[in-house]
Amino acid sequence: MIRVLLAEDHDDNRDMLVRRLTRAGLEVRAVADGRQALEAALSWQPDVVLMDVSMPVMSGLDATREIRAAGATDLKIIALTAHAMVESREQCLAAGCNGFATKPIDLPTLLQDIRTITNQPEEKAA
Repeated sequence: MIRVLLAEDHDDNRDMLVRRLTRAGLEVRAVADGRQALEAALSWQPDVVLMDVSMPVMSGLDATREIRAAGATDLKIIALTAHAMVESREQCLAAGCNGFATKPIDLPTLLQDIRTITNQPEEKAA
């Protein structure tokens, strides 16, 4: 089972994504700010982090930089942002993110991105 850390500060977005990702068969933990994301990423060691770029306390990009600086260079991080501009994608990748998804989230695409980035094949229904 793929372990996903979701860092999202908006309650409705976080709750909806947790429900939908869990229904898709992923193990999900959620946090509400960048500092919590940093702590959970280093202590829980998920397979992938879905990191909202704009969060309180510490931005998603700052949290990503801190995660990388702490030595978690193999952890897969997908940036989540409402900004679809090329510059936004480049900023995320420069901060250490492995992928980029724009909001509103297209769940089938995000699930495929998660499976691809973690080298996990799509799970077949029984």
